[in-house]
Amino acid sequence: MKKTRILLSVVLAAFLVMTIGVPAYGAKTIKIGVIGPMNFMQGKGHWNGAVMAAEEINAQGGIQVGSKKMKIELIKADSNEFLSITDATNAMERAITYDKVDFLVGGFRTEAVLAMQDIAMDYKKIFIGCGAAHPTLCIRVARDYKRYKYFFRGTPFNSMFLVKTCFAHLGFVGKELKTQLNIPKLKVAIVGEKQVWVEPMIGVAKTTIPKLGMELVGVWRPSQTATDVTAELSAVQRSGAHIVFTIFSSSVGITFARQAGELKVPAVMVGINVEAQKDGFWKATQGMGNYAMTMNTYARGVEVNELTKPFIEKYIKLFGEVPTYTADTYSAIAITLKKAIEKAGTLDADKLIPVMETMEVMVPSGRVKYIKDAKGRKLHDLAWGPGYLTSLGVQWQDGELKAVWPNGWQGVTYKGVVPYKIAPWIVEKYKK
Repeated sequence: MKKTRILLSVVLAAFLVMTIGVPAYGAKTIKIGVIGPMNFMQGKGHWNGAVMAAEEINAQGGIQVGSKKMKIELIKADSNEFLSITDATNAMERAITYDKVDFLVGGFRTEAVLAMQDIAMDYKKIFIGCGAAHPTLCIRVARDYKRYKYFFRGTPFNSMFLVKTCFAHLGFVGKELKTQLNIPKLKVAIVGEKQVWVEPMIGVAKTTIPKLGMELVGVWRPSQTATDVTAELSAVQRSGAHIVFTIFSSSVGITFARQAGELKVPAVMVGINVEAQKDGFWKATQGMGNYAMTMNTYARGVEVNELTKPFIEKYIKLFGEVPTYTADTYSAIAITLKKAIEKAGTLDADKLIPVMETMEVMVPSGRVKYIKDAKGRKLHDLAWGPGYLTSLGVQWQDGELKAVWPNGWQGVTYKGVVPYKIAPWIVEKYKK
């Protein structure tokens, strides 16, 4: 009888521990799939940003989901999307069906993200894109809301806004040249890598450059992996161009900037040069990339808002470099998803979507708001412009990447933005 009472006491105690004594957040984790090309800079940014978000949330006990707190568990999914779209779709399928993720963040190459998007929609999983800029990703939401409503853009803003930003930078630099060097009619050369995504940008540039009061003197298309562009640079010099409008996402960005610096080509560089966004650009160009300018999201010392500096400094402390824009998986998890889940009190995607559609949140790169298209249909695309997301124009100045734009553009100036500099050999050639 005594043994029976002891056994009942043990069972009762175990029952009480299981039902009362276990911390609520220990019952289950929120699984977030981080998908990207993990052997490339873009995927490493995806993962690092997510790790930083998870560590912050878990240190605070987790995300409040209704009456309980749940910690974050990250699942790394290597999409290998630069080399194989099939690998990307397999990684997405595995993350959902085998790892049982609740949400997904990441993706970079548009062709791969379009395919991955369809798989996420098949399983009704919220997928926050953090890399691809093509408008179609969000146009799908507007055209077939019932199917694609689970997709939201996280970063960057879409390529139509990217183009507008590039031309704002071009106008800004043109104004600096006119003011400082008194050049009456600026000449512009377009140099874009031989990739499909460059084609529409060149088309738009051909019509926009004359509208800015500048003369287009030629278009050059080196290979995206070219190791020698002296022929293109010589042609640019012969054209008399004062500005080179660059459109580079690959290693040719290093080659072009290094050789232009070595040859002291008398033309400033502005546009997109993804390689120039990285900390390693200075060393890769052996300092010859000095004065190159490109669009970017972050720069050390520049504060878009009160969240920017803490984010950048902590990221540098953890990973030893300034975050690239794909590291905005941090904002997607630590800010957007966290706030939506806590407000809705659930992980149910269909209940979270209306919350995310109407929320406006401050993130380290600006303010996130989801816009509608011209017909009033929900796009799940990002607002661009003053008060929202603008990105930065950054320039290499003597070994440091400095933000030089926006510097009064539409009334916007961020703390830490510095004056634009023209290379001394260009000043010497043109200043009268």
